[in-house]
Amino acid sequence: MLEAGRIAPEFSLKDLSGTRRSLRENLKHAPVLAVFFKISCETCQLTLPFLDRLRNHVRVVGISQDDAPSTKEFLEYFKISFPVLIDPASDRYAVSDAYRLTNVPSMFLIEKDGKISWSLHGFHKGDLDTLAERLGAPLFNPGEKVPLLKPG
Repeated sequence: MLEAGRIAPEFSLKDLSGTRRSLRENLKHAPVLAVFFKISCETCQLTLPFLDRLRNHVRVVGISQDDAPSTKEFLEYFKISFPVLIDPASDRYAVSDAYRLTNVPSMFLIEKDGKISWSLHGFHKGDLDTLAERLGAPLFNPGEKVPLLKPG
């Protein structure tokens, strides 16, 4: 997995409607939280709804390792509203490979200059709290039952 301080690899993938979107295009507007996931991943199912709460504070872009119809169904079921791109198996998950993923979920905060400033794989409440504080965004509600750690 790529670490903080590295330049994020550029990518261009199709969204759920088939329109091609790039990292460069998204970085024009704001820093990007790139979130790699697979719909069968239980840790992803836990993590993504929390990350959806950040969508008004950072440009969250999901990158699914599943096909578009299955991903769309997953997003509807878990009420995820941030945009999602497809890293297709037919391309051997080229973008996931460029980011050196070993598991999902994997997250990268990419600053407007293209540098990765924060990364995490799996679910670690303390690290997610740090991200939320950095963004000035609430992530967990008071009294909400949240596990401390769930490996990806």
